Amino acid sequence: MADATGTTSASTRAPHGADAGEASARPKRPRALLVVGLAGLALFVAFAFAVVQNVDAPFTQPFDDAWRVLVGLAPGTGGEAWALPMFFQYLGEIPGAVLTILLIPIWLFVIRRWRSALFLLAAEFGGTLLVSQLVKNLVDRPRPADDLAAGLYGPLFSVDHGSFPSGHAVSAGILLVAVAAILPAAKRRWWWIAGALIAVGMIWQRTLINAHWFSDAVVGVVGGASATLIIWWLFANLLAKDYGRPLFRRSTVAPANEGAS
Repeated sequence: MADATGTTSASTRAPHGADAGEASARPKRPRALLVVGLAGLALFVAFAFAVVQNVDAPFTQPFDDAWRVLVGLAPGTGGEAWALPMFFQYLGEIPGAVLTILLIPIWLFVIRRWRSALFLLAAEFGGTLLVSQLVKNLVDRPRPADDLAAGLYGPLFSVDHGSFPSGHAVSAGILLVAVAAILPAAKRRWWWIAGALIAVGMIWQRTLINAHWFSDAVVGVVGGASATLIIWWLFANLLAKDYGRPLFRRSTVAPANEGAS
C-alpha cells in the first residue's frame, strides 16, 4: 500500500512539475520598457496639463521665446528650403507616412516578419492618433505668430491649428523606438545613434521654420517614444519570435555535390 501510494503521488506530481517548468521557461516582457514608457508618458501628460493652465504663455514660454529668437528664420531667406530641413519636413508628412505605414510593413510581411509589421502599425497609428492628434485638439496651444516689432515670425510652412505636441516630433519619437524594437538587440547600437540624431534634427527643423515652440517639439519626441516603449512591451514576446528571421532575403545556393551518392 505504501509503495502504491508513493507511486501514485509521484505520478500526480510530475505533470505539475512539468507545468511549472514550462511556465518558468516562458519569456518575460522586459519590465524596463514599461517603466520608462509610463514615466515618459506621465511627463508628457503633466506638461500637457501645465500648458492647458495658460495656453498663451505656459511656464516654458520665456525659454521658448528665447529659442525662437536664436533659431527661427525670417521669411524670404530660403534657409528652410534646403535639403536637410526639407528631409525632416517630408519625414513627418506623406512621404514619411508612406515609408512607415506602407512600405516597411509590406516588406516585413514579405519576409514573414508579420509580428513586427503589426507592431509597427500599432505604434504608428496609436502614437499618431492618441499622442499627437488627440492631445493637440485637447490642448490647442497657439503656434508662434508674427511679432514684427521684436523681429519674430510665424510658421514658414502651411500648418494646422494646435502647436502642442508637434506631430512631426511625435513621429520622430515613434520612429526612434519602433525601429529599435524591430532590430535584434545586437544590431541596435548604431540605430540608437542615428535615431537620436533624427529626433534632435526634427526638433531643430520644427523650430527653425517657426512651426512649433521648442517645448512642443522636445516633449513631442518624449511622448511618441514613450508610447512606443509601452507598445513594445506589449508586443515583446511576439517580436522575439521574429528576431531569428533575416531582415533581408538571402539567396541560397545548393552545394555542387548535393544529391550525389
